[in-house]
Amino acid sequence: MENEIVFVTHNKGKIKSAEKYFKNLKFKTFNYELDEPRSDDIKEIATAKVKQAYEIVKRPCIALDTDFRIDALNGFPRAFVNFALDTIGIEGILKLMKNVENRECAFNECLAYHDGKEIHYFYGRHPGIVSSSIKGCDRVEKWSDLWYIFEPKGFEKTLAEMSNDEREGRRKVDGSVQAMKEFAIWYEGEKNGKKC
Repeated sequence: MENEIVFVTHNKGKIKSAEKYFKNLKFKTFNYELDEPRSDDIKEIATAKVKQAYEIVKRPCIALDTDFRIDALNGFPRAFVNFALDTIGIEGILKLMKNVENRECAFNECLAYHDGKEIHYFYGRHPGIVSSSIKGCDRVEKWSDLWYIFEPKGFEKTLAEMSNDEREGRRKVDGSVQAMKEFAIWYEGEKNGKKC
């Protein structure tokens, strides 16, 4: 189908976040279980997922993989975010960070787009700090429990405490780059014949 891309994710929050960047593009969710490499390299993981998905559906696909790195914990949990959340949870992360002064951290993203001929990559980075406690409300756009303990750089609120407008506006302050937005700019340019 024209103007439809298969998004390799089970996460409704990611779909909701993605849709706002596109005017005429629809996302269809890919719900198969894929073999994910045991790696902390998000590019390697996104590549493996998007290749497998394309082999099954034979249509343009995207896969977005994210890691979370805490400076004081030597980058833990990296790409093993789900494992960390399933085992120690955000409470455990806060316990590891108790009395730690350097609370700097960042989300890093790699989006892989496979059109059947080649794979294009787009990267994002969201700097911040680990809050001292769990704060905020559940939201439709939430894609991780880390929202409750991640304060974007320059703010004293977690993502879970911010309104949609605040979350959008924060990028002018914290210097973050969204992989999905980078992909949207490139994709619209390609569709309009403007090679970037």
